[in-house]
Amino acid sequence: MSTGSVAARLGTALAKIWRGGRKVERRAYVVGAVLFASGLVAAAVLLVTGGSWTGPVSLRKAATFGMSFGLTLATVAWAVSYLKITERSRTFLLTVFTVVSVVETGLVSMQAWRGVPSHFNFETPFDSVVSMSLAAGGGVIILSILGLASATIAGTRDLSAAMRIAVRAGFVILLIALAVGAVMIARGVVEARSGQAQLAYTTAGELKPAHAVAMHAILVLPGLAWLVDLTGWADRVKTRVVLVGTGGYALLTAVVLVESIRGVSPFAASAPEMAVSVLAVALVVGAALGAAAGLVPPGQRGSDS
Repeated sequence: MSTGSVAARLGTALAKIWRGGRKVERRAYVVGAVLFASGLVAAAVLLVTGGSWTGPVSLRKAATFGMSFGLTLATVAWAVSYLKITERSRTFLLTVFTVVSVVETGLVSMQAWRGVPSHFNFETPFDSVVSMSLAAGGGVIILSILGLASATIAGTRDLSAAMRIAVRAGFVILLIALAVGAVMIARGVVEARSGQAQLAYTTAGELKPAHAVAMHAILVLPGLAWLVDLTGWADRVKTRVVLVGTGGYALLTAVVLVESIRGVSPFAASAPEMAVSVLAVALVVGAALGAAAGLVPPGQRGSDS
């Protein structure tokens, strides 16, 4: 099987996700793509203009929120497609998450393009409304994801062991990301309300690495399980590969979370912490590369024909 054949196989599998998607899931895919594109536009403007990538008024926030929310919305919708829950619950929870993703990204992007801080900004009545709306939106996100995560307890019983582990772990780690985000907002609001706006950005910013790493487990882990399900491996092998990747991602999340709580950047961590992080990344990447290699039959690896 050539590289082109593998790519065609992956393309067919991806197209199947769209064709088999329910209306609410397809809507989330489209909205997610639009949000992601909005983030790319902001990033492109930064690159062209040479604007600052740091600070609370940087267009970086429009870029990161657009791409992150777009990617997360699409992957949550995809992960939810595997759950066996009532269609009413699926439609309600996924619609709520879609709407709040648009609102959060829209408000952050609006403030970034206006050149004012989006979070912890109580300088004017309008900015105060935006800041508190973002905080409230975070609460709605947590509630909607909690509802979907609770459905993984019974709603994944008919899935393969590999996908069941991946979906459940992905939602659990996503909840950790949202909990970290809630702490960031709470600490920042307290500091900003006390007149320490700059301290609010600094204090909340210390937790950003943990929030960012944990946020995308819902993409990486089910994505890994989806990849191994395309191989011809025995179920026990698929499960082991996903367990390795899940263990690595959980370990990375734990290390970065500890570093963030201590106020230490992952790039300025101690040698032992760095070593554990490298090991964690190696486990995830190794599992993904192994799964990718498994798409090619043993007798045809290395062949271009």
